[in-house]
Amino acid sequence: MSDPKPTLMVIDGHSLAFRAFFALPLENFVNSQGQHTNAIHGFLSMLLKLLADHKPTHLAVAFDISRFSFRTREYAEYKGTRDETPKEFKGQVPLLEEALHAMGVRTLSKEDYEADDILATLSVEGPKAGMDVFVVSGDRDTIQLVNDRVTLLYPAVRGVSELKHYTPETVRERYGIEPHQYPEIAALIGETSDNLTGIDKVGEKTAVKWIQQYGTVENLLAHADEIKGVVGNNLREQRERAERNRRLNKLLTDVDLGVRPEELARGPIDEAALRDVFQRLQFRTLLDRVLKQEGSGEQAAALEPTVQSPAVQKLVDEELDLWLERATGTVAVAIAPDGVGGIAGFGVATEGASAYVPYKAGTADYDGFVAWLASDAPKVLHDVKRSIKVLEEAGLALGGAVHDTRVAAWLATPTAPPKTFELDWQTEALLGATLPAPDPNQLVPEIAPEELGTVAWLTGELARAQRPRLDEGTQGVLDRIELPLMPVLHRMERQGVAMDRDVLQRIHDTMREQAAGHAEAAYAEIGHEVNLGSPKQLQTVLFEELDMPKTRATKTGYSTDAQSLADLQETNPHPFLGLLLQHRETTKLAQIIESLLKAIQDDGRIRTRYDQTGSASGRLSSNDPNLQNIPVRTEVSREIRSAFVHGAEFETMLTADYSQIEMRIMAHLSGDAGLIEAFLSGEDLHRFVGSRIFGVDPSEVTPLQRVKVKAMSYGLAYGLSAFGLSKQLRISQAEAKQLMLDYFQRFGGIRDYLRGVVQQAKDDGYTTTIFGRRRPFPDLTSSNRVLRENAERQALNSPIQGSAADIIKRAMLGIDRRIIDEGLGSRMLLQVHDELVFEVATGEREALEAIVREEMGGAADLSVPLEVQVGVGPNWDAAAH
Repeated sequence: MSDPKPTLMVIDGHSLAFRAFFALPLENFVNSQGQHTNAIHGFLSMLLKLLADHKPTHLAVAFDISRFSFRTREYAEYKGTRDETPKEFKGQVPLLEEALHAMGVRTLSKEDYEADDILATLSVEGPKAGMDVFVVSGDRDTIQLVNDRVTLLYPAVRGVSELKHYTPETVRERYGIEPHQYPEIAALIGETSDNLTGIDKVGEKTAVKWIQQYGTVENLLAHADEIKGVVGNNLREQRERAERNRRLNKLLTDVDLGVRPEELARGPIDEAALRDVFQRLQFRTLLDRVLKQEGSGEQAAALEPTVQSPAVQKLVDEELDLWLERATGTVAVAIAPDGVGGIAGFGVATEGASAYVPYKAGTADYDGFVAWLASDAPKVLHDVKRSIKVLEEAGLALGGAVHDTRVAAWLATPTAPPKTFELDWQTEALLGATLPAPDPNQLVPEIAPEELGTVAWLTGELARAQRPRLDEGTQGVLDRIELPLMPVLHRMERQGVAMDRDVLQRIHDTMREQAAGHAEAAYAEIGHEVNLGSPKQLQTVLFEELDMPKTRATKTGYSTDAQSLADLQETNPHPFLGLLLQHRETTKLAQIIESLLKAIQDDGRIRTRYDQTGSASGRLSSNDPNLQNIPVRTEVSREIRSAFVHGAEFETMLTADYSQIEMRIMAHLSGDAGLIEAFLSGEDLHRFVGSRIFGVDPSEVTPLQRVKVKAMSYGLAYGLSAFGLSKQLRISQAEAKQLMLDYFQRFGGIRDYLRGVVQQAKDDGYTTTIFGRRRPFPDLTSSNRVLRENAERQALNSPIQGSAADIIKRAMLGIDRRIIDEGLGSRMLLQVHDELVFEVATGEREALEAIVREEMGGAADLSVPLEVQVGVGPNWDAAAH
């Protein structure tokens, strides 16, 4: 059998990668380092399909070096209307090229030329070398390359998975011209994506008719006087556009590439390099596909993980006790619940051994193991807080947890998506290994019991891989804050907080009635009913029926979000708009209350779930239900909080929070003498600051001046601009700018700190809290102005907000320890931002208040005192202070 005819496939790398980038969601393709990978995954998936469908013998992928080429030298505005390349895309191109090289694929680029010129050159050189050519591109200019030996594969609108085949016949059917005439049409009608303006009033139909008659733009222009009407006049007046466009859209076929088509034969896969780059990209499934499809012999069969786990032993009674006795160092533990509140088994592992423990509750054979589990013997687990809960439900205790692979993953990359903190993701990312998977044929899929030992061993290996990635400060946060906090949070979750259902139901019913009233009144204003939750219908009412000024443009029209409508109501008030905003607010409150009502359990208590990994700043998040989204300082919020009550066996509730903690941290970090003096003086902070700015005695600072100073003080830490301050205070920008200048003149240390913290973050790539918690900010160096400015605002506040999160966590640890050590029956129930809520046992109010004040006040050694406000009462609202 003769060898198959050689076939060359040339691919426009940027064109196809861009389509993959916008076809696949960013948030679903990101590795544990925060590197987006959607363009790479989409491109490689499409490449595998191309190779399977067309089986080219030769292959090359062409990339642009930059936007600048000989075309931009002639016409500086060429492609000038294109948006700036997203930062998330730029970072993927070098990794894509690395992956292609590992797959044995040649990549080509040429200074001063575009990828299309490389494709054009190879489309000519390929047939000369006896090859048929497939050109893969999403640029319509490449239609001109099509002939009997060259086929264009053009991606469909739906993305990169479907390709339209352009042959000479399909081009004739679609355009009514020969493929080589396509640039003549494009020159006349223009090309928006390339910023090439065509002849006014000339569309595709007219251009095709002219080229069918005259053949080329050059010949058409030579007969321009024959063209009648407006379009003829436009053609004569704007002929330079057509001539320029035709010069620029001609693809060059003689670029010196330094390589002949014969040298583009597909090379063998470099499996080691492929595994390395795919491990960093966390493309385990895609790696298998590449090796199976493109590999041969050993390559196709070699799909084992890069780490090899030891054989799993099955251990019970004396053998288990002996194994634990001989285990040195940290032991990794994996737990398998039985689904009904018990434990089916455990996996345990050291660096060189792993075992499966088939647990049976209540038997003496496991007494030693149960005692070891509760002891201080060092252990590694994934999600320690959940493990504590699972074990407690089975009547077991956990002690000695020295590493949590989930929380460690979050501390290393706090801005990464939550799914990247999970065990399967981390083991693949850091170890290149795959967790044992459940049998999909089972009714209730679960892994084989003996594979628990492998899970435990991988957990231990993961911990050993994670530790070097944690700097000393971050390791300290893990060891001294996050790990000790886990049993504290578990107890708070288990205890929950008592609720007065009747109070909540009354508020809920009132909110629903008010929402209905607002809706009816809104309908009356416009004379008909409308879905107040439908942006499309609201756009029709606001911008067509009421002819109101347009808000911010969106993909689906004009924005109807809360901020846009609030701004519109302020500048162009209208009764309908006011009622709409009231309806939204009452509906939102009703939904919050409804979630609380649904969450009340049989014992009348609500139990939230705290997630340590729920924010990049270090603050805890509250879920199922979220107790941090209850509004503050409104009459309704007070009513809602009044439904949170103490249990019947307790005396009262106690709440405690920090006074102006963020400003106190600002004073400490900035070292500003004036701000430090403000706190040390005991004066009202904002009156003291106002007296300095306005040059009056603190007692003479007016309420309005105090409001301005307060807005300034807190706003600066969040990157508030003069425009933002003017909008917030409803003053002119000139007054806001002067206020800021006066503020910084009196408090220069704050100005210097805020400037320095952003610059330091740019230099380091991250910010750091007082206690060493890091938060990366890669967007600080982004070429995208919006991304960069958002990162700058976040970096301003990150050390302050993160330090506040660390401080209250440290306070919680101290309070919990003291309650236990002093044998109190009082309980810590809730943490909401900078506030703690307690149930006070009978006769313990003074003792608990003393503990709370001491531990919260001493949670950090700042240059200014931490002031703690405490209140007591029968419910959360009444205990406010």
